[in-house]
Amino acid sequence: MNDSADVYDSTQTQHEQTVRMATVESVRRVAIDADRSAPFGAFGGGRGSLLTSIIGGIAGAVVGNEVQGRLERQNGLEITVRLANGDLRAITQADDGQMFRAGQRVRLLSSGGVMRVTV
Repeated sequence: MNDSADVYDSTQTQHEQTVRMATVESVRRVAIDADRSAPFGAFGGGRGSLLTSIIGGIAGAVVGNEVQGRLERQNGLEITVRLANGDLRAITQADDGQMFRAGQRVRLLSSGGVMRVTV
């Protein structure tokens, strides 16, 4: 999964997007964690008691989930913008190197519940 404003998956192409102009109010660095719904290392067992196997399986799942989270964590930006009508919006996306600063005019692109900020 890539949350960069510059990366589109194939289902997002050739679809109309709503474009609104806004002004950046603030930018904050954040960490984006991957979805951890599927454990990376849920295994254990081998010889020994059932209790040992269960404890080994739980430990493997916990360690595996932590390793998976660190591998799939990416740097992100929380960009707060002000719309022309005065409303504030905050959009979080991957930090792909684009520089945003307070006072900068940006485009908000939205389609199908996905919002991105671009220059």
